[in-house]
Amino acid sequence: MKKVLSGNEAIARGAYEAGVKFASAYPGTPSTEILETLAKEYKSILSEWAPNEKVALEAATGASYAGARTMAVMKHVGVNVAADPLMTLPYTLVRGGLVLVSADDPELFSSQNEQDNRQYARFAKIPMLEPSSSQEAKDFMIEAMRISEEFETPVMLRTTTRISHSMGVVETGDPVKVKAPTLERHPREWVMLPANARVRHPVIEERIIRLREFSNKSPLNFEEKGDRSIGIIASGIAYQYAKEAMPEASFLKLGMSYPLPDKKIKKFAAKVDELWVIEELDPFFEEQIKAMGITCRGKDKIPMCGELSPDIIRQAITGKKKKCPAPASLPGRPPSMCPGCPHRGMLWAIRRNKAFIAGDIGCYTLGFLPPLDAIDTCQCMGAGISHAHGMSKVFGAKNEKITAVIGDSTFYHSGLTGLLNLAYNNGTALIVILDNSTTAMTGAQNHPGTGMTLGMEKTIDVNLEQVVKALGIKWVETINPYDIKNARKKVKEALDYDGPSVIISKAPCVLLKSKAVPGKALSVDAEKCTNCKVCISLGCPAIEAKEDSVKINSLCVGCGICADVCAAGAIGGAR
Repeated sequence: MKKVLSGNEAIARGAYEAGVKFASAYPGTPSTEILETLAKEYKSILSEWAPNEKVALEAATGASYAGARTMAVMKHVGVNVAADPLMTLPYTLVRGGLVLVSADDPELFSSQNEQDNRQYARFAKIPMLEPSSSQEAKDFMIEAMRISEEFETPVMLRTTTRISHSMGVVETGDPVKVKAPTLERHPREWVMLPANARVRHPVIEERIIRLREFSNKSPLNFEEKGDRSIGIIASGIAYQYAKEAMPEASFLKLGMSYPLPDKKIKKFAAKVDELWVIEELDPFFEEQIKAMGITCRGKDKIPMCGELSPDIIRQAITGKKKKCPAPASLPGRPPSMCPGCPHRGMLWAIRRNKAFIAGDIGCYTLGFLPPLDAIDTCQCMGAGISHAHGMSKVFGAKNEKITAVIGDSTFYHSGLTGLLNLAYNNGTALIVILDNSTTAMTGAQNHPGTGMTLGMEKTIDVNLEQVVKALGIKWVETINPYDIKNARKKVKEALDYDGPSVIISKAPCVLLKSKAVPGKALSVDAEKCTNCKVCISLGCPAIEAKEDSVKINSLCVGCGICADVCAAGAIGGAR
């Protein structure tokens, strides 16, 4: 049967056909739909959201040790979180096939960096497969499971945003039959004490040699004969771009990105007059191919940053730029927090107290933009709390107003340890946990604080205030962020407190069903409006600046925050 599937849906289908029994992930664009598809369409697979990517990989490892085929899924920066178990995992014996899906994000559509995770495969010394279409995304998942079990190693399957979200026709098949899980003991292969790890390291090195031979023989890496004046080596979406730009050229298409098929590459290079290596981001292939003593072109003409396109590749190789009509002129549309977002009022209240705000990854990061201007740092998930702690320590008695904001899902991901550190080391910063009862930025996924699992089963509903107190924080208040006056008052109290403090700003995401929002849309009484622009400073897209007053447009959901900050009492009432 043929179906039209996105790359993410195809990976989920491949997991089903490969007999995967267990899957764990933390949501992150562009990987999120893989687990959501499993939970919705392939219920024979035990699929879970984990608090973070490290836990997801560790849980998948446990299931693999039991002999089940398993997968862990994450976006590229999530692999950084999982790097600790990942570096030791190849030392251990993989029983059931184990595939780590890494969804990279060239061009940074929704990420804080655009790292190239092919480097992780080489770093961890594990094989990597890289599909270039939805069909390959499904097929490669099945092949990755087979390779994992044959070589007793984890396998990384790397996609990029364009592969994850593009649609394509996929020929589907039936699930393979796999063995039932069994409990076995392999302490010398699973307990990585130094004495055991030393024995296992040579196993990895010998395995890489065997994998390279496999790569040389594998149909995953194949030639496409064409004009021999130009030969191109490419993989993934870069292969698709290069085929469109240079359809007449000869190609060596790599489906197995690591280890490279050195014999195939040398054979191909000898056949063509000029060899080009086309790849997004790092010169991962190029450096290895040059180390083989092969002359090739690549990053001297191909950009190191951002996504490629057929035009970029064509111009780099031929020097000719394709004549295209000028793109239509469209007004700029900067991202913004939603009208009625509960984070907006809380960020405004903190800023009105003239506090420094260490930020984190989530919707509230958009508070960085003017006119709210309410985020001063943002590095990675969980870092904001530690940033605030470090700053509070060095300022000491100078008592600068230092705060950090973090979402509820992000707090469970990696904020817990930062808050424990703040309490343990006598920091004095204010931490504001923006609890909107979901993982909003990736599309409203559940987490340990929502009371529901990925499969919508009822589960524990963590009491956030009790957790914070258990970590040693004595000043803790849970407030309604729509009550702006109280929010400003509580922020001031917390900043004046001599010790670490936490405010839990609790209100559901405006995109979830809520009894409070949406309410009745508001309007401005032009005769009362003094045009002070305080309401504009909220950065709400429902409020428009006029020459002598402001106007509330149809985006208003009636949250009432602007009415509370209007000293003239000009905002209120229904339209």
